[in-house]
Amino acid sequence: MKRERIAVIGAGGWGTALSVIWARQGRAILLCGNDPSRVEELRASRENSAYLPGVNLPEAIGLTSDLHSCADADLIVFVTPSTALRETAARLAEVKINSNAVLLSCIKGIEHGTGKRMSEILEEIFPQRTIAVLSGPNLAAEVSRELPTATVLACTKRDCAAELQKYLGTPRFRIYTGEELVGIELGGALKNVFAIAAGAGDGLGLGDNSKAALVTRALAEMVRLGTKMGGELRTFYGLSGAGDLIATCFSRHSRNRRVGEQLAQGRSLNEITAAMGTVAEGIPTAKSAHECARKFGVETPIIDQVYSLLYQQKPSAQAMEELLGRDQKAETI
Repeated sequence: MKRERIAVIGAGGWGTALSVIWARQGRAILLCGNDPSRVEELRASRENSAYLPGVNLPEAIGLTSDLHSCADADLIVFVTPSTALRETAARLAEVKINSNAVLLSCIKGIEHGTGKRMSEILEEIFPQRTIAVLSGPNLAAEVSRELPTATVLACTKRDCAAELQKYLGTPRFRIYTGEELVGIELGGALKNVFAIAAGAGDGLGLGDNSKAALVTRALAEMVRLGTKMGGELRTFYGLSGAGDLIATCFSRHSRNRRVGEQLAQGRSLNEITAAMGTVAEGIPTAKSAHECARKFGVETPIIDQVYSLLYQQKPSAQAMEELLGRDQKAETI
């Protein structure tokens, strides 16, 4: 597979982590950030101190803030915030990119208003292109340290998925191929909403029994909504569904879990996001997921309460009491 040049668009923690592990394997990487001054800081320090402190950027990683520099890449990896993908992709479309380039989305989100997955946005802007997605329990801080990690990748062309698996996998970054993009993307997006709920439980001191119950019911909710939106049932029990849900609900590295925890401790959403300086995808995705649930007529009590926490200023204790106060029923998965 001739993928001699990889362009990674998005210089946050995840984009940086992927660039680092691939550069260590001898790949030529161009990491593209949207802020020229920050890119210059990265070039000078060889460290992304704002998002991934303590991780050295190998010399094989070139740095740019000019999308035109990505035009001749063989593989273009999108790692922007979900809310920025459409604009970024539209700007890239104005550049004559390599006609054989594969477009790989590593973004976990659902577009508000349209309910579109990230690959659907790319398909709309780059018709007839080969598009792939990658998702799973992949915390950037651990991936960059080369702690053992597994992920799943699917592509609109099945043979291309196998090629990317071989090309991008490393001894510590194990890639499985999946058969459908829809469930992989929806699992990776929806789990962020549930992580906010898990964090709220942590902030309220509700304990491990409570979190285990929440995560289990969150998986059932993910399956209900995800299958209605076109995902396959078995996908949600894999790495991009159950796997990512577990990681982001329990990990101290999870930004979304931290948002919920701090909301429960009385901080406002504006305070939390201003202090973080990074994107917690569960915030915009909660709005999109709430909208999709209404559209498809799916019961989503956890998503509904997270939406109320974020957008209706409902206190965390009240949201939890309302979840616990629902009518008792038989367990359904």
